[in-house]
Amino acid sequence: MRALVVDDSKAMRMILKKTLTSCGFDEIREAANGLEALDELADMEWADVVLVDWNMPEMSGFEFLEAVRRRSMYDDVPIVMVTTETEVAQMIRALDAGANEYIMKPFTADALREKLDIVGATEA
Repeated sequence: MRALVVDDSKAMRMILKKTLTSCGFDEIREAANGLEALDELADMEWADVVLVDWNMPEMSGFEFLEAVRRRSMYDDVPIVMVTTETEVAQMIRALDAGANEYIMKPFTADALREKLDIVGATEA
């Protein structure tokens, strides 16, 4: 199983990678911003899930989400926003733009696993 973790915080990327590994993901790529993430996703050709932060330099997670959803080849790739954006309006904006799920930082590993289950990105 393949995942892409997009966050400008190296510590957060490590936390997300650890949880993904425990969920059975064997290939986990990282990006520090949306521009890097677009390159990684193109290089991967597909992913079982993308976990993306909202606030990042170069290209935000929301801009990344919009860019990915404009490309039909990624229609089936679940995207989970993992962010400190806690306003309901922001959550609705992300979901309307094509995010499949939304989890607010800080979160527990169990909460993230639940979101991965919801989007069908865990092994049965």
